[in-house]
Amino acid sequence: MLHAFSLGAALMVVWGLLSGMPEPLLMGLGVASVVLTVWIAHRMDVVDHEGHPIHLGPRALVYFPWLIVEIIKANWDVAKIILSPKMDIHPHIFKTKASQKSDVGLTTYANSITLTPGTVTITMDDDGIFEVHALTYGAREGIETLDMDRRCTAMEGMSKTDDKSDKTPGPTSSGPTTSGPTSSGPAS
Repeated sequence: MLHAFSLGAALMVVWGLLSGMPEPLLMGLGVASVVLTVWIAHRMDVVDHEGHPIHLGPRALVYFPWLIVEIIKANWDVAKIILSPKMDIHPHIFKTKASQKSDVGLTTYANSITLTPGTVTITMDDDGIFEVHALTYGAREGIETLDMDRRCTAMEGMSKTDDKSDKTPGPTSSGPTTSGPTSSGPAS
C-alpha cells in the first residue's frame, strides 16, 4: 500500500509540474487521473518494489548526481572526438560482469552504461555478463575501472562481496570484434 501512495504522490508532483496552471479544474482532473492510474496499476499488480522502487530513493540521491557528472564528462570526450579532424575512434565490443543481484540493479547498471556517451550495452546473459560496445579505448577503460558497477551495487543496497567477490571477474575482452574497416588500434 505504501508503494501505491508513493506512486500517487509522484504522479501528482509530475502532474503539477507539467500542468503549470494551478486552476481548480486542472487540479481536480489531475487528482482524478492519478487516482484512476494508481487504481489500475494496483489492480494489474505492477505497484511493487521493482515497479516503483521507493526503497532506492535515498541511495539514488547519491548515485544519480554522480551519473550525471559522468554523462557530462563522457559527452565532452565524445564531442572532442567528433570535432577532431583525426576522428580517433576505435569501435570494439567487450564483455563485463555485473555484480548486481536484482533485476532493478542490473537494469540500472545496463542503462547507466548506455546513457554514458561512447558506450552501449548490447546484451546481457543469465549470469549477468554484459556485452558492451565502446567507441574508444578510453570509454572501455571507464567501464573496466568497475567504479560504475560498484556505485550501482551500492545504490541497489547489496554488498559486492556478498557471494561473488572471488567469482566476479572484471571485464573480459572478446577481442576486437567489430566488423568492417572500423576495427583499428591495438588489440586488448
